Amino acid sequence: MGPLPESGPVLVTGATGFVGRNLCPYLAEKGYRVRALVRRTSDHSFLDALGVEKVWGDLRDPASVMAAAEGCRAVIHAGAIFRFWGRREEFWAVNVAGTRNVLEAAHRARVNRFVHISTIAVVGKPPAEGFITEETPCQPQDAYQESKLEAERQALAFGRETGLPVIVLRPGAIYGPWSRYAFNRLFIEDPLQGLAFRVHGGRHITFPVFVRDVVWAAEVALTRGRPGEVYNICGPCMSHREVGEALEQLVGRRIRWIPAPAWGMVALARVWTALSRWTGREPYYPIGLYPYVFYDWRVSAEKARRELGYEPTPLEEGLRQTLEWYRSGG
Repeated sequence: MGPLPESGPVLVTGATGFVGRNLCPYLAEKGYRVRALVRRTSDHSFLDALGVEKVWGDLRDPASVMAAAEGCRAVIHAGAIFRFWGRREEFWAVNVAGTRNVLEAAHRARVNRFVHISTIAVVGKPPAEGFITEETPCQPQDAYQESKLEAERQALAFGRETGLPVIVLRPGAIYGPWSRYAFNRLFIEDPLQGLAFRVHGGRHITFPVFVRDVVWAAEVALTRGRPGEVYNICGPCMSHREVGEALEQLVGRRIRWIPAPAWGMVALARVWTALSRWTGREPYYPIGLYPYVFYDWRVSAEKARRELGYEPTPLEEGLRQTLEWYRSGG
């Protein structure tokens, strides 16, 4: 399939989220016409300066999604709820039913590419040996992972049934500007603010990917991705200790790491998560963090290298740009 026609915009869902906040400027700089499905309650003012067309709506509202997709020639579906804690019904309503709404709208609009942003976390429990590839069996461990796996399966099945050209991207643990959650908080903010807890001596393997690599892959998939295929998008996997050492090098000082007993952290997370049923607020350390902290995530992005030309940003460079964003007021 050739380049995207210039007549139609690219619809971005999740435009005001972490990935979308980086994706929209990138696409605009590349010369794409961009349209965003936006909730009125979100922080969307930055889109005006980029010349992004806004359509008011919500993934859970089929009519607004249909209106947003009309006349578009491609969709990058980055809209989702990502939390380590939450109600199953909410994950399902947005991540599964919302994805179905976008698929149906894209099919009706006859778009020539549908890029679905999933996550490597759908694997749930990494294999004890070897690398996670696109063929690794998935064993989701919580409602979020289950909803994202169901959404990508739904997208691929919809593509097979209707001919909609669906490409699925599975990013690793995304970090970079415009987030204060997940990897950014655990590996950057907390250590620099004195919450430098480390379990098992920092030996476990994490799977970071710089947000701008995800954005790059989404744009490349519009023309180079093979419909019906899944691509892992991940940087070099490394131990928690190695990430900490890279951070220390960039900030120019040693961080006082606190050796935390694994049993103590798990007990704290379980109690905190139980209490959240009454508070209605996400715990600072929810039990949903367990797979990301205690498992070893060794990921292969070889398929994306081979077929998309993917070259991950070195962790040191990604961290440097992230720290610049924090220092500038992020």
